[in-house]
Amino acid sequence: MTIEVLAGKLLAVVGITVFALVCGLFFKGIDRIVAARMQSRIGPPLWQPYWDIQKLLLKETVVPENAIPWIFNGAPILALISAITILLYIPMGGVGPVLEGRGDLILILYLFTLPAVAMVAGGFASGSPYAAVGSQREMVTMMSYEFPLAAVVITLAWKLWAAYGAGTAGFYAFSLSAFADYPVWGSVGIVGGIGLLLTLLALLVVTPAELSKVPFDAPEAEEELAGGLLVEYSGRNLALFYLGEAVKTLVMSALIVALFFPYNLAPVLGMGGTGALVVDFVFFWVKTLVVMLVAVTYVRIALARLKVDQIAYLYWVPVLGLSLGGLALVVIDHFLF
Repeated sequence: MTIEVLAGKLLAVVGITVFALVCGLFFKGIDRIVAARMQSRIGPPLWQPYWDIQKLLLKETVVPENAIPWIFNGAPILALISAITILLYIPMGGVGPVLEGRGDLILILYLFTLPAVAMVAGGFASGSPYAAVGSQREMVTMMSYEFPLAAVVITLAWKLWAAYGAGTAGFYAFSLSAFADYPVWGSVGIVGGIGLLLTLLALLVVTPAELSKVPFDAPEAEEELAGGLLVEYSGRNLALFYLGEAVKTLVMSALIVALFFPYNLAPVLGMGGTGALVVDFVFFWVKTLVVMLVAVTYVRIALARLKVDQIAYLYWVPVLGLSLGGLALVVIDHFLF
């Protein structure tokens, strides 16, 4: 890699980082406004998340006396960095990913666990009994939704490889760029389409749990645990967790779009050149916003918090059944139709 290419990559990483922070808070503001309208409230202004971050950064950062300081202070940094890193592997419309390789999707699954692991470590390191209970609940939730999530990824990657990559040199089904070039909907019949719909539904149900949103926010549960994992966090550390949560929401919604809805608008409009890149980039984030409003905003307003045992049962039985059923239908469609 030449110095020019490396400099370009570093510049792109800086640009994506700034974009992720700004856009993540912007989407969070839209989420709060839409949620308020659904509840017949006025709600906060669009810029409220930016003001929240500014206020937190100005406040004192308190480290509990019984905490393990390096873990307590390092957890928020790890949560934010891992969330931003995921975005570097996602193609955004006509704009390719900054980083890519053979197993992007597998790496992304690991990166998605890091913010949750960071919160668990920070909760235990704080020395608070409330945070310890929240950390235990977060671990149970993670163990519950990881299996259905893995089944979804395996289904999509296998179908892409079976349809386009078998016998093709240089084709990597676990690369997100492959999903952008070969949308999975174009390689299935009616039976396989139903299987993909089941797979999409399973991923949409996993999304709020991955983000610790209602009804899967038992690890925080302000009414029970006074904030749970984050009860001892304040100032800069809490601001970093706040930013990490906003970016992770953005990234999770973007991943769903990249996997299931990678279609561009410019070819339909007959556009080319720089204008096409801009249109497709904007269109990608419009789709991402719609996915967020459906999978996160609507769900947290429409449903009440579930108990930990209910979360575990939901993911290990109905949602896992959906994902495995989708896999079975996709396989049947490929070999029989």
